[in-house]
Amino acid sequence: MIIVTGGLGFIGSNIVHALNARGVTDIIVVDDFTDGTKFVNIADADIADYLDKEEFLARVRRDQRFHGTVEAILHQGACSATTEWNGKLMMENNFDYSKELFHYASRHSIPFIYASSASVYGSGTVFVEDPRFEQPLNVYAYSKTLFDRYVRRHATPGHGGQVVGLRYFNVYGPREQHKGGMASVALHLRNQLLAGGNVRLFAGSDGYGPGEQRRDFVYVEDVVEVILWLLEHPAVSGIFNVGTGRSQSFNEVARAVLHAFGHGEVQYIPFPEHLQGRYQSFTEADLSRLRTAGYEGIFRPVEAGVAEYMRWLNQPRSA
Repeated sequence: MIIVTGGLGFIGSNIVHALNARGVTDIIVVDDFTDGTKFVNIADADIADYLDKEEFLARVRRDQRFHGTVEAILHQGACSATTEWNGKLMMENNFDYSKELFHYASRHSIPFIYASSASVYGSGTVFVEDPRFEQPLNVYAYSKTLFDRYVRRHATPGHGGQVVGLRYFNVYGPREQHKGGMASVALHLRNQLLAGGNVRLFAGSDGYGPGEQRRDFVYVEDVVEVILWLLEHPAVSGIFNVGTGRSQSFNEVARAVLHAFGHGEVQYIPFPEHLQGRYQSFTEADLSRLRTAGYEGIFRPVEAGVAEYMRWLNQPRSA
């Protein structure tokens, strides 16, 4: 049995579908179902059970076992709003909850693979998995940074099973529609085109020209492939970047979306005041540690990933 927290969400639901594609259906999905629209993400998936986050956490705190052998906990659940400034809410969801699951997994020697974030690097220019380069710019990034540090302090090599933190860079792709303002730029640009307008990007910031801010945009299916590889390599533990290893501009994303539709133009809008000093204008994953661990998978560039994503979005769906 595999437990996927945040299994109704973006990366979590893609993990569930990828496991199904490999014939794995003994899956417990854990989430907060307050937003009922997220049902579409797993409506066509095959799972064994669903548990509300609070019920799941209560069982973990009671050190309760689950039916069958838990082969892994894939902890993807989190409050992912980088604009949320309620520190109490953020720490309860991203730090305290994660600690409970980490210790439960350790007690029972269950592989524990959790979602960290490239936001821990802040405005830095070195993206290596080392505390020296952690410069969180908001409370979301701080919550992720703090848990990574907690894991470093408490994970004991060779004891308690596999423990892996994955620092996702800018992930985009299927099943992110529920994320609203936190959805990828590719989805926002596509929606702007469908609404009859031009695609809109921020004007220049931090020395970058209009739309020339650069991020490491990584396709969600490539992220999931890393997770599946880790499940097959339980001896691998640590904190790893997950990106393409190559930064690309927002203009390149826009051009890929426009190419998929065959029309439209880019319009530049003023850079928002509330993001000044709290915005990553450049990210680029250093994949050295992941490659050294043995992962050889290929990561799609924006041109290929966005094209595939646009095709997926245009497919008719029953749910």
